[in-house]
Formats: sequence, structure tokens, C-alpha cells
Amino acid sequence: MPPFRFGVQLSRSKSLAGWRETARKIEDLGFSTLFIPDHFDDQLGPLVALSVAAEATRSLKVGSLVFDNDYRHPLVLAKECATLDLASEGRLEVGIGAGWLRSDYEEAGIDYDPPATRVARMAEAVKVMKALWSSEKVDFEGEHYRLSGAQGLPRPYTPGGPPLLIGGGSKRVLALAVEHAQIVGINPSLRSGEIGAETIAGASASHYEERVGWVRQAAGDRFGELELQSLVFVAQIGRPAQLVAEELSQLFGFSAEEILGSPIALVGTEEEIVATLEERRRLSGFSYWVLHEAEIDSFAPVVARLAGR
Repeated sequence: MPPFRFGVQLSRSKSLAGWRETARKIEDLGFSTLFIPDHFDDQLGPLVALSVAAEATRSLKVGSLVFDNDYRHPLVLAKECATLDLASEGRLEVGIGAGWLRSDYEEAGIDYDPPATRVARMAEAVKVMKALWSSEKVDFEGEHYRLSGAQGLPRPYTPGGPPLLIGGGSKRVLALAVEHAQIVGINPSLRSGEIGAETIAGASASHYEERVGWVRQAAGDRFGELELQSLVFVAQIGRPAQLVAEELSQLFGFSAEEILGSPIALVGTEEEIVATLEERRRLSGFSYWVLHEAEIDSFAPVVARLAGR
């Protein structure tokens, strides 16, 4: 099984000095990766922010969670990522998705195509980027992208390009992730284009179990080589897990048992959370957990105990 890794998703800071300070703190506490999302709301621009974080640290990985494919042509994104991979000496993880947040598209005036179209476009983009990272010249003829003699320069620091992270909640996207990515994220359903009842329903333990099964089936013998990642939506350390789960059950409309079984929640005492993470890796393969800035300090003892094990 892959060793445990922990990331932190950040969106903004009051200053870039504060951003650098937080990146160094995350590194010093043993977290593996600083992630940033890719939306048009109040957040830093991801490529510049990741570059600043990489420059401010020594070993911390930086990554996108995730780039929306529709916001950048894959030739442009491949070049920017290769440059950042060079600058960080191989510390970049490239998360890419088909796009989902309807309000982003409305704000930017970008056509919000049906999910099947967006996924097909992303699938082509991933092929284009991987080709650019490993070939000097790329010709590509697809339904959505056409390249003629495109130069794969600069060459990334990582041979073949930085690791890819692809996540989703549909069978098609997860199959794509198994085919192309080293890191597979399991997500709730985002088909509605907003965080609402459908997304909450897709956060159940049974939803995640089904999707891990799809990944396991698609990967076959390669399943053990993949890092399975989950973004944690509710993280509380200190009070007993059962007590917190009973309180959360009223908010989510799930039973306490469903809350305790879902990867979106990490709650309980330090000992309970350590045991939960070990059990989830053994049963489902989850080894890569992403928290938010508010949980950095409280989860530092868990990270110290499990990171790299």
C-alpha cells in the first residue's frame, strides 16, 4: 500500500508574505503538499501562488486541486506546468478536471457544455499534455484540440512530466484517472454544478465504496500502485467520534454510522482518527488525505504519527 500523505488546500492569504509563511509551516509540520483550487471567486491565481509556495520551501510539494481544463488550452497549461516543475525541481502535482462549478462559467461567459462534452475535452487535453511533456514535437488531431508541430518545451524536471491527479465521481472520469493518473481522487457527484442536495447525497459511505470498486475494477493489478485521495470536508479532532457523528447526522441527513464510514469526515480523538485512517487504507486504499487551513494545527499530531508510514 502507498504510504500515508497529507495535503492542505489553501485559497488565499492576506499577503504573499503570509502565503509564504503558511507554506513553510505546512512543510515544517510534515504535510506533503500545498494544494490550491481553480475558481474565479476570491482566491489567488493558482500558477503564481504555487510558484511562490514552491520558491519559499525546500521539500513541500505544490499542486492544483484541480485546474479546470476549460480555462486554459492544454498547450498553454503544459508549458506553464513544465516551467513550474523545473522551478520546483520536480515538486509539482498537476490536478486536472473537466470543470463543474456553473457559476464560474456564467461569470466568465464560457459555455457550460454537458458533462460528457467537458469530460471528452479533458480526456483529449490530458493526452496532449502528456505528449508535450515527453516529445519534442507533437501533432494531434482530435475533436476538441488540433496541434501541428507543437514544441514540448521547456522539458519538465520530472521525466515524462509531473504526476497527474484526476478525480471524479463518475465511472467514466475514474476510468480516465486510472488510465492516465498516478493519483486518483474520489469525489461526491458534482453533476448539478453547485453544492446542494445532490452533492451532499453523493458524500455517503456507500457512494464512496461504489466508486472505489470502479477504480479497483478498472485498475486490476495496478490498484496497489495508485494513490487514492480524498478531500476532507469535515475534520474535527478531540471529542469522541460517535458524539460528533451524531451531531453531524442532523446536518447531512445521514446516520451517525454513515458519517463515520464516509471519507468526507475525519472526526474523533487522535487515537480514533489514526485507527480510522489505517482501516480506510486497508479496506479501501485511501492513503492521501487533504485538509483545510483551519485544521493544520489540530491535525499536526496525526500527520506526525502517520506521514510516510
